[in-house]
Amino acid sequence: MNIDQALQTYIVESRELLVEMESSLLAIDSAGEEARAELVNAIFRAAHTVKGSAGLFGLDRIVAFTHVVESVLDEVRNGALALDAALVSLLLACKDHIDALVTEVERHRGDASQALADAGAPLVERLGAYLGAPAGAGRIAATQPALPSPGELTSTDRSEHWHISLRFGPDVLRNGMDPLAFIRYLGTLGTVTAIATMDEGLPPPEAMDPETCYLGFEIAFDSRADKATIESVFDFVRDDCQLRILPPHSKLGEYLALIEALPEPPARLGDILVRCGALTERELKEALGVQAAVAFAPPLGEILVEQGTVQPAAVQAALNKQKTLKEGRGPDTQSIRVDADKLDHLINLVGELVIAAAGAQLVARATRVSELQESHSVLSTLVEQVRDASLQLRMVKIGSTFSRFQRVVRDVSQELGKDIVLQVSGEDTELDKTVVERIADPLTHLVRNAMDHGIEAAGVRQARGKPARGTVRLNAFHDSGNIVIEVGDDGGGLDRERILAKAVERGLVEPGRHMSDADIFALVFEPGFSTAEKITNLSGRGVGMDVVKRNITALRGSVSIASRAGEGTTVTVRLPLTLAIIDGFQVGVGRSVFVLPLDMVEECLAFRNDPDRDYTDLRGEVLPVIRLRELFGVQGPSGPRENLVVVKHAGQKAGLMVDALLGEAQTVIKPLSKMFAQVRGISGSSILGNGEVALILDVPALMAQAREAPEPVSSSAGT
Repeated sequence: MNIDQALQTYIVESRELLVEMESSLLAIDSAGEEARAELVNAIFRAAHTVKGSAGLFGLDRIVAFTHVVESVLDEVRNGALALDAALVSLLLACKDHIDALVTEVERHRGDASQALADAGAPLVERLGAYLGAPAGAGRIAATQPALPSPGELTSTDRSEHWHISLRFGPDVLRNGMDPLAFIRYLGTLGTVTAIATMDEGLPPPEAMDPETCYLGFEIAFDSRADKATIESVFDFVRDDCQLRILPPHSKLGEYLALIEALPEPPARLGDILVRCGALTERELKEALGVQAAVAFAPPLGEILVEQGTVQPAAVQAALNKQKTLKEGRGPDTQSIRVDADKLDHLINLVGELVIAAAGAQLVARATRVSELQESHSVLSTLVEQVRDASLQLRMVKIGSTFSRFQRVVRDVSQELGKDIVLQVSGEDTELDKTVVERIADPLTHLVRNAMDHGIEAAGVRQARGKPARGTVRLNAFHDSGNIVIEVGDDGGGLDRERILAKAVERGLVEPGRHMSDADIFALVFEPGFSTAEKITNLSGRGVGMDVVKRNITALRGSVSIASRAGEGTTVTVRLPLTLAIIDGFQVGVGRSVFVLPLDMVEECLAFRNDPDRDYTDLRGEVLPVIRLRELFGVQGPSGPRENLVVVKHAGQKAGLMVDALLGEAQTVIKPLSKMFAQVRGISGSSILGNGEVALILDVPALMAQAREAPEPVSSSAGT
């Protein structure tokens, strides 16, 4: 891995840690005492890991700021500070600043600018108040702790400091790592009181490889950190270094085991340990004497058990783990990180494979060779399985999107002075990652509108017999090949008459026209439509809702509103599970081929209908009929009989009149060009096996068009 790849890994993992940090902070208020302590530890670990990894890449401004955050969290962990609502808000703001620093690192591939670092000075001032820092100490200098030179080594009491024995592997430099960066970062956890460079086995200058690392160190380290924290400093090179850490008050036997394990001559290594203050001259002579006298010294594990330092079970577990690593076995890997561009390229290749398989199917049918047709049938099955498996790789849980709204609800409720809680369900529902990325902004707007203009103030709610705390609900579930996302609230609901009056005033609706509740509520999606008496910084309900609808429609989705006065409002968003490949049902109209999403097809019927009517009676149910030939102006002779394809969407049905039923087929969705993007009733295109283009029908748009047709006077018709 080169340095750019390692830096990108740091950026991705830092963002994941910051998301975890935010989630834990938001969960603090509702957590019990035991869970609260674990959440605090999780917050500390996230900040510590972001800081530690930043130090490895010389991102000093991230290190400097996060170090102050970490110091405050350490006081919280020790019980010296209470994590109240004010501190939670401050830490959330700090998390946002760290996120901004990481974003700038990604943009410039280097440390954040001093201007951005200075923007965090007010936060540092507020953090300093919790640490007792003097006023005006907000600006943090991005400095690196100085390392004592070998000539400045001083002896100190062995019982008061840690001893770290470190040998870097030969490939550390090739992997883009700076060994001294680890030592510098170690200095942020405490004081490096002594350090010695191990140069045993160093080749002559003319034989040195400039890309090979020959460094090794013996370090005396004074710190209050625990062993796990010190070890975490070297996480990035744990597989490419030898690291041994002896805690304060270590026994002589442990130093003896260290001398035996390291490659340097015992006398030379012993002298270094004396200079570092790890051993006294007397203890060194005693240790070397024991080493010479005992030909077969007991293993370190036995020494530690005899001294009572560890339990036998712990030693056995360590030996088992060591044996596993030597045999090349590691813990089972549950997941791997895959670059999104590689995944998209795979889906594109699978799409081309589907098109090629469709072409091969036509050839197989034309030849009428049974063996070829049978082989192609097997191939088609495998292609379908590859398609499904590939699409499944892009499916992600929507819970990651839902979780970000905990922060939105908390911040907006504080801004509005309302007590609002978020209820989430269906977070395990999966959909295409592309859909998840593009639906976040519309959902944010819907949630903010629900809080601003949906939920009433606490006093108003109590006067109406409601609890003072309002509720915003997010729910997701699958339905007929779509994902349905509901954004609901228990507020005052939409004012039907007021919306209608506003629409008449703006000329959107003719006076006296009869409209259903759903049609009236849909008016809030008209550009600039709003019934708000005053516009807040969150905007009125309706301001920007046209953008929400446009973004959802661009995803081949639909949005609708249901509301009851005094009880609340629910906005329902329906989206396709994937934007890449679907199971389609092909129909023919003249010489044109159209594709319907198979999940929306209910049944197919031989049909004959009065051409003057746009509806029929389907087993006692009034069914709107859409004639595709007339709708799209298709030329050419019609088939010997007419067929009706019954489609269903959002609980409503409609019939599409076509000439021919061509059957099921895997369909690769190709986007329309901008010239045709506004054509109503068409959501995309696909390439058939014979190379011709088929248009994919937008069923929700067609059904909306059918609803806009004049209502029938009678429901009598024949099939």
